[in-house]
Amino acid sequence: MLNLTVPLEDELGDVLEKGMRQCGLSEEALARRSGIAPARILDAIDYRSDLSSAELRRLASALELNEIGLCALGCGRYPLPEIPGLPFCVHALRMPHGIGYANAYLLADCGATRGILFDTGPDIGALEAVWPAAIKTVDAVFLTHVEAEHSGGLCEAVARFGLPAAYCPTGASIPCGKAMAEGERMNYGLFEVTAFSTPGHASAHNCYLVTMPSVRSGGALLISGDLVFAGSVGGGYYCHRQLATHLRRVLEALPPMTVIAPGHGPLTTVGNELRYNPFIA
Repeated sequence: MLNLTVPLEDELGDVLEKGMRQCGLSEEALARRSGIAPARILDAIDYRSDLSSAELRRLASALELNEIGLCALGCGRYPLPEIPGLPFCVHALRMPHGIGYANAYLLADCGATRGILFDTGPDIGALEAVWPAAIKTVDAVFLTHVEAEHSGGLCEAVARFGLPAAYCPTGASIPCGKAMAEGERMNYGLFEVTAFSTPGHASAHNCYLVTMPSVRSGGALLISGDLVFAGSVGGGYYCHRQLATHLRRVLEALPPMTVIAPGHGPLTTVGNELRYNPFIA
């Protein structure tokens, strides 16, 4: 189930920049703290890194990052897990935006023609371009956060499928949105969706845990938005501290084999990110 052709969202330079912002350090301050020349740090940030394992360990210590994960990322060998089976089908809708890609997810009972949608991409045209032909309609739309590459087609999708509103984080300013707060549950067919309120990347941000309670042996899927990616996290544009708090809170509350479907990059699992993610020291 793992799509090995999907690259990580962040490279070493991105992670170092996020780590520096989280700690409030400039390149010069990080150089003093780590004992590594500023020019070498700048090279790494500009994707020209030839940092040694010893230097990566010193940077991890200086930035309070997970040493194993940062070294693996710096060596181009960040581990991705085998994705366990789920009791439903996951359509990862990967849409170009700027120089990268954003993910939306369409979940359906395998073989069904209807499902539930999480995020809507940059616009309705981009969503239509990657829409699976087998799925004719959706019963609900959920939004992780208001950002152009994730919510651009939201109200058009709500209208297209004749829905009263999309479920959104509390505090999100969306004309077609209905707030879904921490711990709230919604049921559609065999699906149960539970909201986690996870501000940090944005002031209003939700993750959604999706299960099929009637399937005893079934696993769970966390739609994580920009809380966590394989090997990184979203930028803490609203609050670094809150992002870090919710990151650990959510991941430690879930079984290790829970699949994570992030807003960017490949699928991963809770256990993999607790072990290797640079931002979980």
